[in-house]
Amino acid sequence: MTVTCEYTPGSALGKRAATIAPLADKWAEYADEQGRLAPELVDQLHADGLFGIWVPKELGGSELGPVESLEVIEQVSYGDASAGWVVMAANLSIGTAGAYLSEDAAKVLFSGDRMPVIAGQGTRPGTAVTDGDGYRLTGAWSFGSGLLHSTHVHSLGIIQETGEPRIFVTPIEDVNLLGNWDVLGLRGTGSVDYTMDSVFVHDDYTHFAVTEQGRRGGNLYHLGIIGFAEICHAGWALGLGRRMLDELAELTSQKAGRPGASSASDSFVEGFANAEGTFRAARAFVYEVWGDAAATLATGAHLSTEQHTLIRLALTHVTHALHEVANHVYLAAGTTSLRRGRLQQMMRDVHAGTQHITSSPMVVQNIGRMLSGATSGKKWQFLDLVDA
Repeated sequence: MTVTCEYTPGSALGKRAATIAPLADKWAEYADEQGRLAPELVDQLHADGLFGIWVPKELGGSELGPVESLEVIEQVSYGDASAGWVVMAANLSIGTAGAYLSEDAAKVLFSGDRMPVIAGQGTRPGTAVTDGDGYRLTGAWSFGSGLLHSTHVHSLGIIQETGEPRIFVTPIEDVNLLGNWDVLGLRGTGSVDYTMDSVFVHDDYTHFAVTEQGRRGGNLYHLGIIGFAEICHAGWALGLGRRMLDELAELTSQKAGRPGASSASDSFVEGFANAEGTFRAARAFVYEVWGDAAATLATGAHLSTEQHTLIRLALTHVTHALHEVANHVYLAAGTTSLRRGRLQQMMRDVHAGTQHITSSPMVVQNIGRMLSGATSGKKWQFLDLVDA
């Protein structure tokens, strides 16, 4: 099929992302087999500025707003789910490093000819022990998203003496890559597990894990790490969901799906319409809440607890919608879904991506507590509710 998403991006970076989608599709099988993105694709992502969407402008980045960022991630993910996952996960770590690390660290990290690629893990923390003007970081982290493409690693650690959660940014050479990326889906992301043993990290290369105040850049960085993560996973689900529906439509036009999967079948077209409605409603909700959030950030304010709640709801809703759409496509496509190819690969990618903690039952339960009024005097901290 022609790899073109029907949604036309409004920003220049979004338009570049749309041209990347066919290239990501071209190299999708390579990524699935090799466990990492093709070098040609990575080089083009750098050339088009798609590893700097959340880097502050003063460091050479785009400092792209939430709605425009959704478009970028959606477009790349439409081309290939693994490529979209690497782009969104790396941009979170690159952008927050640019905004929240010290001046000295930012100057070093962003002084090269192209953006550093920072990847890693922001949950299941390691332990950091104070040592002079820095810390000794030890731990084991699973699912370092996009790690095989990175120059630096972003890891969560807890300061042993104080219990404070901090993000540590270390050179890739300081970590032990376990090379164990043997998984069902998102195989092209190179998201291997890794360990560190008493690695020294200067304080300049750390920041408070849940900060919402950038040292440089504008109001965008009031989102904090979790706000960027919510954009990431929503945009990814949107791109993959749209692509799967388009793949099914293409199969139908070729009469290649299961018996009865044709425009002449009332049950098929009814099911297709329902799947389209489910997906489009979820997409509209995502763009609605992020449009509202962008308007708030533009005033210089921080997002309200209600806005944070609805952002999380929109993400969990679109993730569940993706799962529902994927199951419909799988059944309607018949044995085509079973055979090696792009549709089978996308099915595996869906089941990998929907396991992410940002859409876990715990998060949905907390959303329900907030919206139903079952709890009060609380605010969001990462994915949990704490006393305000």
